Amino acid sequence: MLTRRRGSAALYDDRNMKTIAITIDETVLARIDRVAAGNRSRVIRDAVDDYLARLDRGVAEAAEAAVLRRHRARLARQAAAAVRVQAKP
Repeated sequence: MLTRRRGSAALYDDRNMKTIAITIDETVLARIDRVAAGNRSRVIRDAVDDYLARLDRGVAEAAEAAVLRRHRARLARQAAAAVRVQAKP
């Protein structure tokens, strides 16, 4: 059965789910229970999914930053040339 994550386009195939055991602090568990509406697994799954997406974005942003650093001088020359062309009357 496919289930849609609340507020997301992500679909989960319940047939491909694996059961795991985790150790979690009681205060964190209490916070999960306050928002879980009876489905702790979904809250934890969504939180992990969001966390991994942030990590992926961070890796992509670091790669983009490396490209910009590598080409900084050329990009600066091109930007200055564009400003000069636009500044002409």
